[in-house]
Amino acid sequence: MLEFADVSLSFGNLTAIDGVDFTVNEDELFAIIGPNGAGKTSIFNVLSGVYRPQKGSVTLRGRQLLGLRPHRIARLGVARTFQNVELFANLTLVDNLMLGRHVKFRYGTLAAIVWVGPARRQEELHRAAVEEIIDLLELQAWRKLPVGLLPYGIQKRIELGRALAMEPEILLLDEPVAGMNLEETEDTARFLLAIRQEYRTPMILVEHDMSLVMDIADRVLAIDFGAPLALGSPAEVQNHPAVVEAYLGGQATTSATDGGGS
Repeated sequence: MLEFADVSLSFGNLTAIDGVDFTVNEDELFAIIGPNGAGKTSIFNVLSGVYRPQKGSVTLRGRQLLGLRPHRIARLGVARTFQNVELFANLTLVDNLMLGRHVKFRYGTLAAIVWVGPARRQEELHRAAVEEIIDLLELQAWRKLPVGLLPYGIQKRIELGRALAMEPEILLLDEPVAGMNLEETEDTARFLLAIRQEYRTPMILVEHDMSLVMDIADRVLAIDFGAPLALGSPAEVQNHPAVVEAYLGGQATTSATDGGGS
């Protein structure tokens, strides 16, 4: 459903992405791993329209994304979370999630001010969708509080909820458990699996927590210095010699895939 084909991106003499290829299938959780500075976030910035590569193609259900502005790509169904929390601290949890519904609004400023007819009916439908997400992510206890007062782990969960509120075709998760303790990480893994079961939303996960990646990803792409190293199942990539050398920092855990990977 998404194809990232032979993409290269450079900033002067610095190559951020070097001929990266991958596809994401329906209902797949696809992970991208690599050391700091490997190009993972640059891939997300290309997918969301922040960067425009010098070479390659990115299509979502056959629609070319390159050249489109970020808000147009968002309307086509690409939703994203960020490494750092990017919420409106003075707004409540509900209001932050409602902001994720903006791509679904079908009424103008005047209708919103008057708040009658279609505007009111749509508002009620959007709030119902937000309440479903609050229930799914177990956020009921904080729904009326300004998010700036909430714990970091809850804020990260709210950001996930805001992206989900867009009803995306694909969900980009940029280090969703960064800075979390073990309990928060396990909760996030549980919620990601619940999202897959409830919404069947394809996801691309960038994450340094290798245990999380190996537990929940269907396929993994490993990159280093912007170039692909290995693509395959979590076990294949984890034991690929190039990945062990560049990222895991040791010998492969088994000899079953010596010289393997794809």
